Amino acid sequence: MPAVSYQLKHQCQQSGARYGLVTTPRGSFETPVFMPVGTRATVKTMTPEELKQIGAEIILGNTYHLWMRPGPAVISELGGLHKFMHWDRPILTDSGGFQIFSLAKPKDIEEEGVHFRSHIDGSRHFLTPEKAVAIQEALGSDIMMQLDECTPWPADEAYVRHSLERTTRWLDRAVKAWHTHDRQALFGIVQGGTYEHLRKQSAREITSYDLPGYGIGGLSVGEPAELMYAMIEAVTPLLPTDRPRYLMGVGSPDYLVEGSCRGIDMFDCVFPTRLGRNGTALTWSGRVVIRNSVHLRSDLPLDADCDCYVCRHYSRAYLHHLIRTGEILGLRLLSWHNLAFLMDLMRHIRQAIREDRLLSFRDDFFKSYQA
Repeated sequence: MPAVSYQLKHQCQQSGARYGLVTTPRGSFETPVFMPVGTRATVKTMTPEELKQIGAEIILGNTYHLWMRPGPAVISELGGLHKFMHWDRPILTDSGGFQIFSLAKPKDIEEEGVHFRSHIDGSRHFLTPEKAVAIQEALGSDIMMQLDECTPWPADEAYVRHSLERTTRWLDRAVKAWHTHDRQALFGIVQGGTYEHLRKQSAREITSYDLPGYGIGGLSVGEPAELMYAMIEAVTPLLPTDRPRYLMGVGSPDYLVEGSCRGIDMFDCVFPTRLGRNGTALTWSGRVVIRNSVHLRSDLPLDADCDCYVCRHYSRAYLHHLIRTGEILGLRLLSWHNLAFLMDLMRHIRQAIREDRLLSFRDDFFKSYQA
């Protein structure tokens, strides 16, 4: 039996969106799901108990950052990433490629792998598809991602084709290096930029490997939203219906709704916690910049329609005070609320799918939500 499996429970008659269940060695989670990002073995400012309280079922770890500090050997010696960070539910780790490509120059990318310098001390490192798998196996995550080349936007067609074909070759090497089939799943990643025919080529190549799941990478990197949606629509019909579909690095509320309508099962992004640290809250009516002076004397909650801990106990005025005075609690409470809001949004999306009314939910959502 594979380490990770997907069961399609219901398909929305109105939209075609999918409600499903992903089962891993450390429990199951319903989809569509938003996965909070724990870059350095922590979702910023949140304890594992608080994440469970708001309904998080799976979180992410970042392979690059954990490789640099404290190192996969240390984490493995201490019992693996789950024990290290006191999280007993599923964890997905990315390959580290996105961060490394942001550090590398074009000349540093070769067929064997990628040369780069650490952002910490400038030391030189070399990441290959095999090493990305080995690091993630040492971390002990439930879902591992292949090393892929995330092409920038815009990029010319010849470059994108060369890049996606290298990603396929790197997947072949990753599959051969993958030894923990019974404990960890390996997902391949569809690339192809914003060229529909290249996206389809990549999808056919990547799905020729019978893997437990598939990611869609290289989107939400600056391209217009309509173009991102078009690429999703081009790819999803080519992905197996009995495997989870993961849209990588996407997490704004409007994208979560639209992505779910297009058959995506899994999402992740640092967006909610980064937004919170910058003094902005997500609400059912859109973003609230709590540091603005209009909130100085407001005794209203962040969102009257939210039942999270923050909205039950703190006023906008108090949160405004915390942010304006640089208190750490302000960053923590806004991050808490933003994550709780996205967990609640995904619960509403799943319910709407089960009740065959996701398009109606989408229309109602955008009547009040201002991105």
